[in-house]
Amino acid sequence: MAIKGGGGSAENRGRSPLAMVVAVGLCCFFYLLGAWQRSGYGKGDSIAMAVNRQTAACGGVGLSFETHHGGAGVENETMAAPAPEFAACAAAMADHTPCHDQERAMRFPRENMVYRERHCPGDGERLRCLVPAPPGYVTPFPWPRSRDYVPFANAPYKSLTVEKAVQNWVRHEGRLLRFPGGGTQFPGGADKYIDQLATVVPFADGSVRTVLDTGCGVASLGAYLDARGVIAMSFAPRDSHEAQVQFALERGVPAFIGVLGSIKLPFPPRSFDMAHCSRCLIPWSANGGMYMMEIDRVLRAGGYWVLSGPPINWRTNHKAWERTEADLAAEQQLIEEYAAMLCWEKLAEMGEAAVWRKRPDAAVVSCPTATPAPPRTCDAAAASPDDVWYKKMEPCITPPQAAGEVMLRPFPERLTAVPPRVAAGEVPGLTGESYAEENARWERHVAAYRKVNYRLDAGRYRNIMDMNAGVGGFAAAVFSPKSWVMNVVPTAAELSTLGVVYERGLIGIFHDWCEAFSTYPRTYDLIHGNGVFTLYKDKRCKMEDILLEMDRILRPEGTVILRDDIEVLLKVQRIASGMRWKMIMANHEDSPHIPEKVLYAVKRYWTADDKSSEPEPEKKKMKKKAGSSSQEKSSEEEEESTASSSEDKGSEE
Repeated sequence: MAIKGGGGSAENRGRSPLAMVVAVGLCCFFYLLGAWQRSGYGKGDSIAMAVNRQTAACGGVGLSFETHHGGAGVENETMAAPAPEFAACAAAMADHTPCHDQERAMRFPRENMVYRERHCPGDGERLRCLVPAPPGYVTPFPWPRSRDYVPFANAPYKSLTVEKAVQNWVRHEGRLLRFPGGGTQFPGGADKYIDQLATVVPFADGSVRTVLDTGCGVASLGAYLDARGVIAMSFAPRDSHEAQVQFALERGVPAFIGVLGSIKLPFPPRSFDMAHCSRCLIPWSANGGMYMMEIDRVLRAGGYWVLSGPPINWRTNHKAWERTEADLAAEQQLIEEYAAMLCWEKLAEMGEAAVWRKRPDAAVVSCPTATPAPPRTCDAAAASPDDVWYKKMEPCITPPQAAGEVMLRPFPERLTAVPPRVAAGEVPGLTGESYAEENARWERHVAAYRKVNYRLDAGRYRNIMDMNAGVGGFAAAVFSPKSWVMNVVPTAAELSTLGVVYERGLIGIFHDWCEAFSTYPRTYDLIHGNGVFTLYKDKRCKMEDILLEMDRILRPEGTVILRDDIEVLLKVQRIASGMRWKMIMANHEDSPHIPEKVLYAVKRYWTADDKSSEPEPEKKKMKKKAGSSSQEKSSEEEEESTASSSEDKGSEE
């Protein structure tokens, strides 16, 4: 009764709260112990809960995924170890391409274009600084406007506007570069040229989805194929045609720096539905037909090869090309012989363009022998067919695919269908069932990404890279006609899955992330990486080197999404905090107790002429907006003020 009435001794009043605290404490302890035992993990749980609190507090909206100069960010939790601070590189390094450095290239032989191939710096030569954007850099136009217009400040080069003026490659018009869609072999525009090819090549039915454009120029072919549901992987060297690949990527067209020289192309066999050369200056008849054999390696059975320009139609054009009739006739004769030897059937010759088709039944028919003597068949037992990274090209014929192999479905059906390589058991451990599970997993992951970054489906990101693509699950889950994904399969990956990626109607490339990627700075809007740093944990390169390369190829205000183990991501977060990135961490969408987490980052806007990486105060930004400063104008404003009269103005100095 005393308790009921609130009375009782002093001893009883003192003991009751203590007993309650002890009871509650024990309950909490055993609850947490049970949760720990059920989770199967112990070490990461406290970190996981801290991450969960951080993400819940900011709701995933602490990062701004818009394109502006600044914006509020979420501060990172203090790390025990001090974060490294990376200085800005010199302004002259704004277009630094480490593995395609012009000065280093001149040390290598010119034979077979060796000097234009990849030659990466050694550890002692690496730049460990942040490559700046040029002064006045602005966000590129959204697609498809970017196909036709690029802000001049983003790629300030004029040589092609003069050298290729008659061929309508690119024009300099005030503060813009305008791309009329012309090319050396199609000065009247890529659309008309594609219409001509379409009388032979079936672009419309989805059977031709992936195209390799060799020596692409500013990639106008790929730019205009996009509207027809065809995706082109374009490449050209970094040579006297200044910034041609940079122009392509600024336009939003897939491209990389490369050359058909002495090293195999970074693709598996049977990757492309069509290969194309428009005045690409590749000596197809040289080296015993080796370059045609390399195209044959990456071309699918039933695929097409288009050669536009010399020596096709040499009787009409030999004077304009300043070559003798005998020389051009001999060159075309050799090309015809090598094509027949490869089981390519010539379908048409239209003006200066010829079209061949690789026979789908090449495995069961006897192809003509050529004069001179036919080359040997490549030794399939010597190495994996996908083992092409830095491997020498050889004048040998890749064995055709097995007779009766499942043919690809037309696109877009092939995006979700079981790829032939999976159905045939060519990828160890991957079955039709596990392939479907992998795709479902990425659908869940991407659904979680969209909750944090609502701009993922809004056309904000045109050029996307997946650093460790697997079978292309991420690319398939984010698929949109407004974007494309460069699916990178690392040479360090346990399984070679790039062939599966291509059989889905996606594109990609082999690459070693211990080296720089074959592209210009600021060429990707979004970079995704799943387990990249765990994959390279025991390799020859440092984590900071991979992060610096990511920063180099990421556009200002571009986004990074990394999935990895919590311990790995905390190290990444510490290093990246010295790289002018803003970051938040999120739990795995299935449970906070799973040690795999997701790190979201946005690269801050800054340029070579900035004194500080910090965003300007809002008042200063508003004043600048009210003024006439071109550096603060968006691409849309530039287009309104310049593009409307671009047809009449001509080049302005």
